[in-house]
Amino acid sequence: MKNILVVEDENRMREFIALFLRREGYNVIEAENGMVALEKFKSEDIDLIVLDIMMPIIDGFQVCSEIRKISQVPIIILTAIEEENQQVKGYEIGADDYVTKPFKINILMAKVKRIIGKIDMESGGNREEFGGLIIDFKGRSVEVDGQTLKLAPKEYELLEYLIKNKSIALSREKILDNVWGYDFVGETRVVDNHIKKLRSKLGNYSKYIATVMSVGYKFEVV
Repeated sequence: MKNILVVEDENRMREFIALFLRREGYNVIEAENGMVALEKFKSEDIDLIVLDIMMPIIDGFQVCSEIRKISQVPIIILTAIEEENQQVKGYEIGADDYVTKPFKINILMAKVKRIIGKIDMESGGNREEFGGLIIDFKGRSVEVDGQTLKLAPKEYELLEYLIKNKSIALSREKILDNVWGYDFVGETRVVDNHIKKLRSKLGNYSKYIATVMSVGYKFEVV
């Protein structure tokens, strides 16, 4: 049974989300503010976090940043803020997905199931090796010549998506839909920016991420 931490300062909203998650068979741990969330995260084995942004004491952005210092656990942020730059900020500090309030509960449940499905798919311990470049899908980790890389969640997911579709030319739009989600409102240049960061971290193995003119990118071992 997967453990989901729901962090929301509005009691009725938190209980509403928890109710539907439990109906889907998940074990739910609740936190009414950011401080409690960090305490429970450190004491419980958490598989996924549903995290509100606007909270007293410690807001969701800070909670996300603190968790990302020690873990790559998937995080879905809940926010009433619709501005694009706030959504981008959420991704930059390590969120995996977001839902804008007010939201339909089936949308949140669909996002939770998608992420849990990816966790289950990767739980078999599958890994790929390309010389000194090793990606561990279970541990969501990447090694280059024996050194573990520090990748942001979207950098890891971008590399994983490219590798699992190796030798296939992927458009920026397709990458955006599959890595950031179909409802991401940013521009395709976010893909280019993450590719640039990813290449810089891969060093000599950056050559495996090829640019396909007028299309996008592909992972190809040459």
